[in-house]
Amino acid sequence: MRLTEIDRRRFLTMMAAYGGAGLAAPLNAWGTGASDVPSAVAEAARDAPLYLAARKNAGKFEATVIDEAGQDQLVIPLPDRGHSFAIDAPRGRAVAFGRQPGFFALAFDIKGKQATHTLQPAAYRHFFGHGVFSPDGKLMVATENDYEAGHGVLGLYDASPGGNYQRVGEFLTHGVGPHEVVLMPDGRTLCVANGGILTHPDYGKLQLNADTMQPSLAYIDIVSGELLEQVLLPAQWYRLSIRHLVVDGQGAVWFGCQHTGPAHERPPLVGRHRRGGQAELFTGSHDALRSMKNYVGSLACNEAGTVVATSSPVGGQVLFWATDSGRCLNAAPIFDGCGIAPASGNGFLVTSGRGTVEQRSADGSHLALRAGAPDLAWDNHLRQAG
Repeated sequence: MRLTEIDRRRFLTMMAAYGGAGLAAPLNAWGTGASDVPSAVAEAARDAPLYLAARKNAGKFEATVIDEAGQDQLVIPLPDRGHSFAIDAPRGRAVAFGRQPGFFALAFDIKGKQATHTLQPAAYRHFFGHGVFSPDGKLMVATENDYEAGHGVLGLYDASPGGNYQRVGEFLTHGVGPHEVVLMPDGRTLCVANGGILTHPDYGKLQLNADTMQPSLAYIDIVSGELLEQVLLPAQWYRLSIRHLVVDGQGAVWFGCQHTGPAHERPPLVGRHRRGGQAELFTGSHDALRSMKNYVGSLACNEAGTVVATSSPVGGQVLFWATDSGRCLNAAPIFDGCGIAPASGNGFLVTSGRGTVEQRSADGSHLALRAGAPDLAWDNHLRQAG
């Protein structure tokens, strides 16, 4: 994308401002920047956690805000199928992204107090369904496909007051098919899951580079776009697409993969990376690995940062992993369960394609919160909004 001179000046001005303490404020325990967080908003977030999810309801696509009991608090129509969200919890707002290849994103107020704002991707770009806000809320970053050049980019959007989410630039992700991006605890480093799968919207989700995939984790400076570190998987697993990420309580990145190779292969699908080291891959038991059917759909970490949950809607399983050892602690069968997010008391909320909302824990406890419905299907992700 070529920037106009106005865009270039705006981008350089924003990046210069973001080089200060505001953008780089370390994240607090609530996953938000410590600067300019209204105390009343932060207190309310602690008292009443809210969650965001996309769904199909009676044939219509929606973005939904639900409470911890699984009940609707806000429903926003979407023009097409949604996927995941960028969330600015301190300021009570979010951006819903269309499912890959996504050609829309919708910014909205989590309490429904302001009008929605539609974002369109730049020419020859589409959204991959994920994004993050900077800690000060002035920048929104989205994973995108530069499908003419055949590589991934991070689209940079002005989310400051009056910015109207204007796209002001982009950074390379140093890979192909970037999917999820997360902000590290330092408040400045982005970690990108470069899935390695080359696609073009003219061909839907058809994989165009099966023999040359190179999935990676890329750590990128949110201010300069500098590649700080890149981690590749072992060469034998070059068809193991890294898709989704979560950061545990010690600052390690956990990742979930989807295997695009032969169905009879059983590669490890869950891994962990600590900065400066190699990627570690975990299999759990033979039965646990087999139950995932080569597909991890989402990850979440509990409030204590000690347990990561991975969902496999294809396998109908949620697995729980100890963050200190990588040991698989337990498994819970949930038909078409994919959306997962931390709940109070170190458990997890899980949504399914059958319309259910459940609470699950690594100790095997289970609480049904919302019964299924024949005309309602939750999509892949459930995100805690504070």
